[in-house]
Order: sequence, then structure tokens, then C-alpha cells
Amino acid sequence: MVQENGVPVGMKHCPAEFKADAVALYRSRPGATIRSVARDLGVNTETLRHWIRAADGRRPGAHSSPAAAAPAGGDAVQAELAAARKRIRELEEEHDILRRAARYSATETRW
Repeated sequence: MVQENGVPVGMKHCPAEFKADAVALYRSRPGATIRSVARDLGVNTETLRHWIRAADGRRPGAHSSPAAAAPAGGDAVQAELAAARKRIRELEEEHDILRRAARYSATETRW
């Protein structure tokens, strides 16, 4: 497969599971850009952007952002614990997605 900057290009079809995993990976990385996640997964930036919009039920080119829910008030320790648990879940999901992406990528390179 032809590579550009170490990233495979020219992949014409990705399974729906891979697309869903890519969107979930992007959403699990609060500071990440679409470009960086796309580069990590070896897909085109605009392709990933399209998958994200499709997952949101938006048309390409639509500009709306969902409102973020504020955490409920309460004990500071409980809030910190909840935040830590959420981060652990995000990291576990990211790890799982990257593992599946690596497995998928490995099967694509076998001729």
C-alpha cells in the first residue's frame, strides 16, 4: 500500500465498526484534533470529519455543537472520583479502539 508520511493512503472502504471506533476515539480525546486522530488511524482528515458528522446525524457542512452537560453539584471528593472514573473509562475505550485499529491495519497489509 502506498504511504504518505508513514500513513497508508488509498483505502477505499472501511467497515462500519472501524468508522464507529474512529468516531469514539476522537470523542474520547478532549484535546485532540480531527487531523491528529485521522493521522493516527491512517485515514483522511475530511473522511473522519464526515464520519463524525454522520454519527451526529448532521449533514456535511452543518455547523452546530451539542450543549455540554454540567456536572451536578455535591461533595468535591465524589465529583473528583466520578471524574477519575470517567477518565479511566475513556482511556480503556481508547486503548481498545487502538488495539482494534492495529489489528485491522495488520490484516490490511497482508497480501
